[in-house]
Amino acid sequence: MTAARAIFPTAKLARHSCRACFNRAAPRLAAAARSSRRLSTRAQPCPIDAPPHHPFSLLTDHPHPAVAQFPSTGFSRLADAPLLARAIHGIVLRRALPLSAFHSNTLLAFYFRHCAPVAALHLFDAMPERTPSSWYTAVSGCVWCGRESTAFGLLRGMREREVPLSGFALASLVTACERWGKDEAHACGAAIHALTHKAGLMVNVYIGTALLHLYGSRKRALDAQRLFWEMPERNVVSWTALMVALSSNGYLEEALGAYRRMRKEGVVCNANSFATVVSLCGSLKNEVAGLQVFSQVLVSGLQRQVSVANSLITMLGNIGRVQDAEKLFYRMEERDTISWNAMVSMYSHEGLCSKCFLVFSDMRHGGLLRHDATTLCSLLFVCAASDYVSTGSGVHSLCLRSGLHSHIPVTNALVNMYSAAGKLVDAEVLFWSMGRRDLISWNTMISSYVQNGNNMDALRTVGQLLQTTEAPDRMTFSSALGACSGPEALMDGRMVHAMILQLSLQSNLLVGNSLLTMYGKCNSIQDAERVFQSMPTHDVVSCNVLIGSYAALEDCTKGMQVFTWMRSGEIKPNYITIVNIQGSFTSSYELRNYGLPLHAYTIHAGFVADDFVSNSLITMYANCGDLDSSTNVFHTIINKSVVSWNAMIAANVQHGHGEEALKLFLDMRHAGNSLDHVCLAECLSSSASLASLEEGMQLHGLGVKCGLDIDSHVVNAAMDMYGKCGKMDEMLKMLPDPAVRPQQCWNTLISGYARYGYFKEAEDTFKHMVSMGRKPDYVTFVTLLSACSHAGLVDKSIDYYNSMSSVFGVSPGIKHCVCIVDVLGRLGRFTEAEKFIEDMPVLPNDLIWRSLLSSSRTHKNLDIGRKAAKKLLELDPFDDSAYVLLSNLYATSARWSDVDRLRSHMKNINLNKRPACSWLKQKKEVSTFGIGDRSHNHTEKIYAKLDEIFLKLRDVGYVADTSSALHDTDEEQKEQNLWNHSEKLALAYGLITVPEGCTVRIFKNLRVCADCHLVFKLVSMIFDREIVLRDPYRFHHFKGGSCSCSDFW
Repeated sequence: MTAARAIFPTAKLARHSCRACFNRAAPRLAAAARSSRRLSTRAQPCPIDAPPHHPFSLLTDHPHPAVAQFPSTGFSRLADAPLLARAIHGIVLRRALPLSAFHSNTLLAFYFRHCAPVAALHLFDAMPERTPSSWYTAVSGCVWCGRESTAFGLLRGMREREVPLSGFALASLVTACERWGKDEAHACGAAIHALTHKAGLMVNVYIGTALLHLYGSRKRALDAQRLFWEMPERNVVSWTALMVALSSNGYLEEALGAYRRMRKEGVVCNANSFATVVSLCGSLKNEVAGLQVFSQVLVSGLQRQVSVANSLITMLGNIGRVQDAEKLFYRMEERDTISWNAMVSMYSHEGLCSKCFLVFSDMRHGGLLRHDATTLCSLLFVCAASDYVSTGSGVHSLCLRSGLHSHIPVTNALVNMYSAAGKLVDAEVLFWSMGRRDLISWNTMISSYVQNGNNMDALRTVGQLLQTTEAPDRMTFSSALGACSGPEALMDGRMVHAMILQLSLQSNLLVGNSLLTMYGKCNSIQDAERVFQSMPTHDVVSCNVLIGSYAALEDCTKGMQVFTWMRSGEIKPNYITIVNIQGSFTSSYELRNYGLPLHAYTIHAGFVADDFVSNSLITMYANCGDLDSSTNVFHTIINKSVVSWNAMIAANVQHGHGEEALKLFLDMRHAGNSLDHVCLAECLSSSASLASLEEGMQLHGLGVKCGLDIDSHVVNAAMDMYGKCGKMDEMLKMLPDPAVRPQQCWNTLISGYARYGYFKEAEDTFKHMVSMGRKPDYVTFVTLLSACSHAGLVDKSIDYYNSMSSVFGVSPGIKHCVCIVDVLGRLGRFTEAEKFIEDMPVLPNDLIWRSLLSSSRTHKNLDIGRKAAKKLLELDPFDDSAYVLLSNLYATSARWSDVDRLRSHMKNINLNKRPACSWLKQKKEVSTFGIGDRSHNHTEKIYAKLDEIFLKLRDVGYVADTSSALHDTDEEQKEQNLWNHSEKLALAYGLITVPEGCTVRIFKNLRVCADCHLVFKLVSMIFDREIVLRDPYRFHHFKGGSCSCSDFW
């Protein structure tokens, strides 16, 4: 009794409780007890109004209903009146009244429910008689109070005393397992599962449902599914648990299928099941299924349940039916905080910032409900998505005032908002000042670093996460792989891949797709292929990423193989698939075999109506040399967007139709389309291709006026334009500071020096770039190797080529190989050139063979020339350059019969040589000259000036270089033909019209011949004029009798 008084209410406390709560019941109960004891010692006549034999029956007249029902319900009805319950227990202890097993069990449940496990367990130990219900109540009570180890100890006691097991107790123990770690919980759950089977309790729906919850929460969705179909009896709660287990583990379609099966079996849904499946349809964004379930909810009448209505609002928002969600919300008879949060969240995801804050304002002014962490997270999300950082700062202040800033989800949302606004420092301060972080906190910070380009910081943060108790998940590694987005980061990507394998996350679809993307961006296509083949499941994203990786390497054959595999299976291509494949075609052969059939497929499948696909078709035809088809596609687009205009302008620029590109630009402006940085950059490129300095300067001025001059693409295009128009001084004026200079600008500067033959300056720029911490890329090495080639530095070329992958992690491409073949061929090192072509990491294309053929003409190597021409014609039988270069090779070797045969064959197949053309521009007038052209208005003055030049050159010892005369005539006629070359006519006109002291700028569409090059050098000396001649390959800057190319071009 002393121990009892130490744990339970004392007699004194019981007396006070009695007086306060029981009124007349306690004295009558005590009198009944005394009467009972007296009757046991001496017999007396029983009065008429004597109480019943059981003393608790006197409580039936008590005014409190729970007390009045105590004899039949015990302490179970007193759960909400703890003082009354304790008072009764006090009387029982003080008067030593006997409690039945039923009353003891209800008292046991009462103390557990009120979180008094010590008192409950003492009562359990003191019970003279324990029924199975006593054990079950003790087990579930210990789980309720968080005493899992005691609960499992009681289970052992039950088995030792052979107390029969119950589904209720085992279900409670399964619930306890959910609080443990992943592996321990799964092992414990599996053990209880086995014990349930052994005890024959699988028919118990409660334990089956509890096991479903456990397997679902521990990412064992397939185990949950197997268990569900093993259950002999299933109710609506079981079906709901299965749907939750599947949907929470990403098996959304399977969960929706379970709902359909449940309906088919005639199971009636309750509010929880409807709320689950409605949320599921919202996650899938399946409008048809969502509206079907909505109608079923209306038929059931459960839309009045707040939880169901909240789920419906969220689902309608996810499928874009905002107005329907608003109607439902404003018709709700009762709303809770979740209802308001659902509206705020819907507007947030739709980017409707103003509506989001209007609903929030209504919520606050209603006065009945208070915003919570979920509300603030939604507000911060919309501020991040809508770039309302100032408003977001106000929400941050509200977080501080309401004390919700310490909530981890709120801090995570703040980190995300500041990161999205470009305020990475603020995001970092918030993150590192958090007292406690969850996995979402780490993932948000890692993602923030990646989005802001701080890839190394992102990877370092992953390393710090691994040192905590938080286990990284698929989102962690998806962001980490995003930080490995270039060839130089390949080793980092492989390390992240190794961690993924160690944690067995490689089977996750998101992780697999992220690995594909990483290896694709790192140009490691073989690794990407291995990942793709090892993935257990694929979706359209997987295929699109792999096709995009092939497209980046211009490997359309493998891209089409993946596309064919998709169509043969269950993966349906989307517009991104089509755009990626179309971007991989680069030749007329690929257009005929793949591009045209693909275009037909896009029409049949309805993709051609998509703007992205139509614009991609324009680019595809242009890349494959069919500008007419690009134009036709462009004209079929009814509502042309800026992207459509840009694609058409870029196509004309690519084909050398600069004037048409500028005309399209004017048409675009007249059509009311705004100018963007892409269009301006393309138009500047067209001015560069035309060497039209005046138009280029006007476009540059327009860019400044529109505020586009700070865009890196525009700056780079303007620099390139000035460089190609021979204004290196203007180009250098535009250079950004080295500390903030974009990679493109470094590449353009090196390219400009290379084009002028300034190898030392190009190499110094490359070294400066590397010293600034910039990593050279694919284009950097194209420009650097081009500079080496123009300078004839074969050893330097090979050294830089070899260092690409070994030192800088850049995989050699076809353009790099062309530079090496070009410099080897120029120096006549054909054996090395052939060996290099055999060992190339990529297949040789037309540029390789054309370069080799051109070099063989220079060195009169018939054997090499014929091989190169044969390869070139195998790639394209109608390549005019192959016939022209081979004909020139035969001509330099005096094989005139072969020359006639080739020219006759060209005539038979209706193939014409591209005529040479030179031009110069003064103010708004462009003067164009062909070979022997006499159509100019000042023809007589031009030819008179030409005669003057010839005579002055003869005086200084000029002798014509007739090796460039490729017709079977006598030497005098050859010399006369040379003086009819278009660049000499342009030079004569330039000397007439360009004022003294100004540079004569001439442009030619073909490579300058040796004789014209000699003439230009001598004219620059005799007439004391600076002359800049630009051909398709480089600039020649003539001054004082010498050329910037050092006679190597």
